Amino acid sequence: MKRIFVTRKIMEDGINLLKEKGFYVEVSPYDRPLTREELLEGIKDKDAVITQLVDKVDKEFFEVGKNIKIVANYAVGYDNIDLEEATKRGVFVTNTPGVLTNATAELAWALLFATARRIIPADKFMRAGQYKGWGPMLFLGKEISGKVLGIIGMGRIGYAFAKMSKGFNMRVLYYDLVRNENAEKEIPAQFVDLDTLLKESDFISIHVPLTPQTRHLISERELRLMKSSAILINTARGPIVDEKALVKALKEGWIWGAGLDVYEREPEFEPELAELENVVMLPHIGSATETARSGMSILCAENIIDYFEGRIPRTLVNKEVLNKK
Repeated sequence: MKRIFVTRKIMEDGINLLKEKGFYVEVSPYDRPLTREELLEGIKDKDAVITQLVDKVDKEFFEVGKNIKIVANYAVGYDNIDLEEATKRGVFVTNTPGVLTNATAELAWALLFATARRIIPADKFMRAGQYKGWGPMLFLGKEISGKVLGIIGMGRIGYAFAKMSKGFNMRVLYYDLVRNENAEKEIPAQFVDLDTLLKESDFISIHVPLTPQTRHLISERELRLMKSSAILINTARGPIVDEKALVKALKEGWIWGAGLDVYEREPEFEPELAELENVVMLPHIGSATETARSGMSILCAENIIDYFEGRIPRTLVNKEVLNKK
């Protein structure tokens, strides 16, 4: 019987699928990130692991988990995993693309609307009993229809986010390392360089993975290029944005506002962000819908089943590992 360790409680759909296939599944009893010691203890004598994006999967991890054949990451991103080390050891690594695309794209729009229309401070205003009647200057915000939307990264989520803009009659600009001809035809989106996107967009949404090249992709230089009326949305990875520079930009009015679901040093964030009314902050809930989280659970299980039934896992990340077989 193959033994699977799940580092944190997830939706039961995938767990049940594994059990139906005869796997022994051990789920962490703690509804919190595991300490390093707890993680390493949990993976001993296991054949596969379902990891969270906060779990550091590195050389030490593989040395302790000597029997691990596949790591199924419960996320689209996999910057928490040392792919080179995994591949060297013949360990398969998978992720969960596709199933959370719409959920994350929708949340980016929720952040955009909440920031543009000052929803959070207006809600606090009401709850505090401060509303005394309609006022012509009360909580003035930004209209979205007819404006310029800039998308950094036109992959699955960026593309879904772009398609959702069609009802708002927006001009869509995008920047990516690879052109997306479908987006250019369907939306239509215009491919531009990053500086042009930053200078011309009213709203900018980030949808790229975290890599050495994208770390601090948006820093002081880039923030100063943006319109003073612009709003920045980040539902990708926190370190893509230089958080200290963002605080400065929001405080000094280089940009109008920001909507964040991710942070540079999660779960910590720059303390001054919490003091600013022109930023909306969420606790990394981009994929937090029942549909998406269920799909992620099932996809992790399917990848593990694929491997142990002799098939190539359907969302294999480190395809170079196939050369090790």
